[in-house]
Amino acid sequence: MIKVENVSKEIKRKAVLKDITVEFLPGQIYGVFGRNGSGKTMLLRSIAGLIVPTAGTVKINDEVLHEEISFPPSLGIIIENMELLPQYDAMTNLKILAKIRKVATEQDMIEAIEAVGLDPTSKLKMKKYSLGMKQRLNIAQAIFEKPDIILLDEPTNAIDQSGVNLIQELLVREKQRGATILVSSHQKEDIEKICDHVIYMDEGRIVVDQGRIVNE
Repeated sequence: MIKVENVSKEIKRKAVLKDITVEFLPGQIYGVFGRNGSGKTMLLRSIAGLIVPTAGTVKINDEVLHEEISFPPSLGIIIENMELLPQYDAMTNLKILAKIRKVATEQDMIEAIEAVGLDPTSKLKMKKYSLGMKQRLNIAQAIFEKPDIILLDEPTNAIDQSGVNLIQELLVREKQRGATILVSSHQKEDIEKICDHVIYMDEGRIVVDQGRIVNE
C-alpha cells in the first residue's frame, strides 16, 4: 500500500506538488493524467523516493520514505529520459540489472523481453534500437523482477498501436499478480480503458480522483 499524505514539493521556489493526499492499493491500475507540467512525474518521483517532499510524507506499507526506508523495497520504474546501457543487447542489460537484487531468474528475463514484443535471443545492441524498441525494453526492465510497485511515466511514448496493445495486456497481468501500478500519461486513450482508477492533475494538484472533484 502507498499512502501520500499532504505532500508538497518546491523546486527553485516553484511549487510542483501542492498538498497531495492520495492512497494506492495492491492489485489496482491507476491512471495519472494531465498535461505536461501538471505534476504527474513529480508524484511518481516522490513515491519512488527520488525526491524528498518539502512537506508531508509518503508511506510504503506504513514505512515512511526518507525516515524508515530510503526507497520502496520492491519497485519497478520508468521515469523521464531513462536510458539503459547502449553497448549491450536486451538480455545482457537485464542480466546486469539482475545482479543488484538477485531475485530474477533467466526465465524471468526471457519472459519480460518477450512480453514487450522483443526477441531475448537477439544480439542487436541497444544503441541501434528505434525509440519504440528502447521504450519496450525500458518496460521490460520495470517488470522483470515482479516488483510490488510499478511506476511508469509515459510508457507508450514512441510505441506503435500493436505495442500499446501488448503493454496493456502486460499491465493487466501484473495487476492480477497483485502489483500496485501507476501509469502517468498525457495520452489517456492509450491506457485509460485498463485503469481501475483515474486521477487528473493540474498545476501540482489532484483535481479529479476517481471521478470525484477534490480541488476546485
